[in-house]
Amino acid sequence: MTTTDPSPAPAPRRGGATAGIRRTAVRALTTLARSIAIFVPVFVVATFVTFALRSLSGLSPARVQLGEDATPEAIARVEAHWGLDRPFLTQYADWFGGVLHGRLGTSWTNGADISTLIGLGLGVSLSVATFALLIGVSVGLVLGTLAAVRRTTWIDRAVTGFVTVISVMPAFVVGILLAGVLAVGLGLFPSAGYVPPEQGVGPWLAHITLPALALSFDVIADVARQLRGSLVAAYSENYVTGAVVRGLGPRRIFFRHVLRNGLGPALATLGLKFPALVGASVVTEWIFGLQGFGRFANDSAQAGDVPAVQGVLVVSILLVVTFNLIVNLVLARVTPAAGRGV
Repeated sequence: MTTTDPSPAPAPRRGGATAGIRRTAVRALTTLARSIAIFVPVFVVATFVTFALRSLSGLSPARVQLGEDATPEAIARVEAHWGLDRPFLTQYADWFGGVLHGRLGTSWTNGADISTLIGLGLGVSLSVATFALLIGVSVGLVLGTLAAVRRTTWIDRAVTGFVTVISVMPAFVVGILLAGVLAVGLGLFPSAGYVPPEQGVGPWLAHITLPALALSFDVIADVARQLRGSLVAAYSENYVTGAVVRGLGPRRIFFRHVLRNGLGPALATLGLKFPALVGASVVTEWIFGLQGFGRFANDSAQAGDVPAVQGVLVVSILLVVTFNLIVNLVLARVTPAAGRGV
């Protein structure tokens, strides 16, 4: 009897997984390169327009420091000290070079470094805005998903009515109500002030919770409405019909196909939400006694401190571009299935 050696077991094929990883990396790099290609010219143009604010405003450090009765000789002396007697493009080139190195200039009002002043306030505003975004996205995803899964039922109508109500409530009204009820009335949270996270995560969260809640209502409403609409639309797509025909369960269809493809519009709305939260925090900062980025911007504008306002605008531009870049990368990762169906 002759025996034949059994053929060796085939080695596991990793080609499919490797190809998938490669496609994901290429897609992410393409999105990153496209975003950077758009960002560079936009940033240069935006900074040029921002720097032109001083010339367009007619403001001068001499007017800020010496008052309206300053003599022409005193004005010329102060402007020469600040380098404002040089050609405009020369001033812009020096200022732009400083921006690229993280130097935003010096305040006209107190001579302090603007980068330092903005850094102090930005930490407060970023804490509140980030927490508000987390609350808004979490609650909005739950409400939007619930409304879409239970569409045309009383749950859908209740969620739609709730997000409609909170979408028209101004942040300062919500902030006053929260401070009056939860802080002053019940004593559950501090009514004002800020504690950095280095001094304890608990006190830090306690001080930013109420202002974050006040800012989160608009995010909750936008995310819930966008997600509900996109999920309902996703249920009518051909790839969902194909999944049903193939016998996939409702839960797998929802998480594998509907939710993944419906997240795109909801995530896209966040592109401008985070920078808008940082800017809108000026109202809640006044209510809760926070010295944040928005309050610094407001005080600088009222004082006519043009270099500080320019620094605020540059940081705002960076926030908008950076957050949109992050959103684009997330979108490229979590919503590729729409292009290839089931």
